[in-house]
Amino acid sequence: MASHAIEIPDSPQQALSSLAKAAEMWGADFEGLGLGGKLHLPVTAGLRRGLISGTVEVEPLGDGGSRVVFRPEERVDHLHTPAVVILLLSVAGALLAVLWPFYPKLLPVAPFGAVLALGGWFLVVSRLRTSGPDEFLDLVAGLPDRESPPS
Repeated sequence: MASHAIEIPDSPQQALSSLAKAAEMWGADFEGLGLGGKLHLPVTAGLRRGLISGTVEVEPLGDGGSRVVFRPEERVDHLHTPAVVILLLSVAGALLAVLWPFYPKLLPVAPFGAVLALGGWFLVVSRLRTSGPDEFLDLVAGLPDRESPPS
């Protein structure tokens, strides 16, 4: 699996703190070890849900910034079963709506088939999302651990 990296203007310690905060917000498990650690990241990819596990390293850059690198080692995926069932029902509805011209006896249930087909679209397809390592690292970059100036 390919590694994922992002550069941020914070120091390595601040980047590590942002990484821990982002993991808590994401619902991930982060075990810190020095300037890095082990990350177990829940991910979604369309109808698939899963968990990616790997190592995270925070590398200092010459300009005072940091580079956060996530190297996936293991991935476990499964299908989101309720969404698949809803899509199968919507396919059945779409078949009813399409086949009624060839089988006129299906005309009374054709509107119901159209509703089923559109329901699958609105309940599942229009809500498909992707959230993986790149989106997680974007969250880390958006959470700088800067101390607020004293009032």
